[in-house]
Parts: sequence; C-alpha cells; structure tokens
Amino acid sequence: MDWFMILISVVILWVASLCKILHTSCSPSKAVFLENGEPGHQKNILLVIAHPDDESMFFSPTVAYLTSRGHNLHILCTSTGNADGMGDIRKEELYEACAIFKVPLSQVKVIDHPDLQARQTVSSINLFLSNFSIAHFHHTTDGFGQTWDHNLLAKIIKEEVTTHSIDSIITFDNYGVSGHCNHCDVHHGTRKFLHQSSGGNVEAWELISTNLIRKYCGPVDIWLSTLSALQSPRGQMHCLLNEHPRRSYHAMAQHRSQWVWFRKLFVSFSSYTYVNTLRKINY
Repeated sequence: MDWFMILISVVILWVASLCKILHTSCSPSKAVFLENGEPGHQKNILLVIAHPDDESMFFSPTVAYLTSRGHNLHILCTSTGNADGMGDIRKEELYEACAIFKVPLSQVKVIDHPDLQARQTVSSINLFLSNFSIAHFHHTTDGFGQTWDHNLLAKIIKEEVTTHSIDSIITFDNYGVSGHCNHCDVHHGTRKFLHQSSGGNVEAWELISTNLIRKYCGPVDIWLSTLSALQSPRGQMHCLLNEHPRRSYHAMAQHRSQWVWFRKLFVSFSSYTYVNTLRKINY
C-alpha cells in the first residue's frame, strides 16, 4: 500500500508539472532572460554544442525560448560526430532538427576539423554498467576519451562571435550534463575565448548539470529548477520552461541515425526536455 501511494503521488506530481508547462505555453511569458530592460529587443545568440543532437537532447527549452521571442539564434556544432563514418549523415540530421526549431539553415554551422573528431568508440553497454546513466553513453559513436584543443575551440568561437556580432554565448557547464569530455571541452573553449578576448560586450551562459535523480525526473524538475533560479543573485540564473516539449521529441527524431531506444527514453524522461537552468559565466 505504501508503494502504491508513492506511485500515485509521483503520477499526480508528473501530471501537475506537465499542466504547468502547458499552461505556460498558453499564457503570456514573464521570463526576462536576455532582455536587460529592453523588452522585444532582438539579440544575436550563439549556442555552442559538441555534437549533432546536443541541441535537441539538452538545449531544446533554450532553443524554443530564443526562437519564439525573435532572437537571432546561431548554432555552432564543433564536430560532425564522424567516429563511425556518419559525419555527413549526422550533419544533415542536425539541419533537419534545426528546421523543426525554426532556426534558419544559414545560421547553423558544423565544424569538420580533423582535430575535433573523436576516434575512439566505446561499448554502450559497458558505459551503462559503469556509469548507471543513459546520458553517459548517448554519444558513444562520437567516442569517449578523445579530448579537444581548447585553444582551437576558442579560435573557432571567436570567428563566429566576430562574424555574427554575437551578444551572448550559451554552452555546457564544466560537467556537460553527462560528463562527456567533449561537452566539457566546449565549455573550456568558451571560457578560453572569454579570457583571451576579455569578453568584450559578450555575455556567456552555461547549462547547469543536475544530479541523476533530477536528470531523470522529467517535468517534475521544473519546480526545483525554478526555486534554484529564484534563490540565486538577481540576473545570475534563469529557468526556461519548454513551451513545446513535443517539438523537442520531434526534433530529436530527425537524428535518425541516433534515434535508438535509450535516446527515446532519455528525451521522454530527461528533465532537459522540459526545463533548462542557465547560469551566467562570470570572468
């Protein structure tokens, strides 16, 4: 009976959380991320990711928020994910996913650099057993353990910032949600750029990694993420709810070469499908 009551409570909380998200999508948003006292002012935003499908698996609430408010979102994917020779396929899949998010093809750039392509392939089952986390092996075709040159990443990011007059950069934090070394690399590459250029007028934000329980509690995490953002110093953290979670699932489905059972489970149960908490990178 105790377990039954716990199960009922979890189901009720899950449904209530989904209702909250759907209500948010049907009502005027009070979010002020990137407004800086200038409501309606469009900004040039650069989302820096490591692999095709990162944008759908982890950043979909952020992407949906930015495109729905008319910001000019540019996506920089620092590799093609070519460890298994599928780089060209995965690049096209990224373009198709971005079309679902209404990000223009001209604003999506995929880097195909020999030093930014992983060469090691790791067994999905071995990673699952060692880490007890679906997210830890979602990029096994990109190869765990192949670290990237942070100076090279900083140079590439600088070129994009200069070319597109970028106002704000968004990327992974130093853990990279799943602990994937390349997610961490793009974070360190972004920080390297910020320190080398002193940042100029560019703001930078990182996607906060959560613990395992929060990562897989689906929409329920919106309450903890909202509370966390409210308790942070003003302007240092923002909680973005995904106003169109079904669109995230549809976008991830465009990555057909990666659309296997554990990624379907991840997109369904991951809190990153429903909410992103972004923290300002101070440098």
